[in-house]
Amino acid sequence: MSVSQTQIRVRYAETDQMGIVYYANFFIWFEVGRVELLRHLGFHYKQMEIEDDCHFPVVEASCRYKSPAHYDDELLLETRVLAMRRSVLKFGYRLTRATTLLAEGETTHVVVDRSLHKVPLPEKYVAVLQQFLAQAPAS
Repeated sequence: MSVSQTQIRVRYAETDQMGIVYYANFFIWFEVGRVELLRHLGFHYKQMEIEDDCHFPVVEASCRYKSPAHYDDELLLETRVLAMRRSVLKFGYRLTRATTLLAEGETTHVVVDRSLHKVPLPEKYVAVLQQFLAQAPAS
C-alpha cells in the first residue's frame, strides 16, 4: 500500500453561503486522511501520543484548489508519505470527486514530545513508514 484512501461525504455545515465547501475544511480532511493512513499502518495516533510521547504538530500546510466541492458530494481523499527525516514527516493529499481533481495539498510535521521539544521519530514507526515511503510512486 503506497496510498491510503478515505471516503468523505460533504456535510452541509462544511459549505459556505454559496453552497461550496469552505476552503479551511480541506485541511480538516487532510488530518482525517493522515490519521487513517497511520491506522492502516497499524498505528493509532492517540496511542502514539500516550504510549510513546510522540506528537506531530503541523509546521507548514498548503493546498492548491482546482475545482469546488458541494454539499453531499462523495469525495475520495488519497494520502501518502512524501518525505521522512529523523524528526520531520511530510504528507501529500489528493482529493477527487469521481474523476475530477478538486485539490492537492501537503503538510509538514515536526516530531515533538508533550513539552514540544523536537525528538526523533521512534524506530518502530520509522521502519514501517520507510517501507510505505519506498512504495510511493516517484513524483
